[in-house]
Amino acid sequence: MKASELRAKSAAELQEELLALSRAQLGLRVQLATQQQNNTSQLGKTRRDIARIKTVLREKGVQQ
Repeated sequence: MKASELRAKSAAELQEELLALSRAQLGLRVQLATQQQNNTSQLGKTRRDIARIKTVLREKGVQQ
């Protein structure tokens, strides 16, 4: 997910995306802890996507 794509979305859409990614991150961490996750790079990608969304929300001046 690119920052330019995120900037085109509304604040409400970004909040929903942030919530979905946070839930996905929790699931990935549980899978990693129980050794069910084979693709460990997915956790890092999710974390970076969350950071991108938070950055765009902050640029827009929306409180989290």
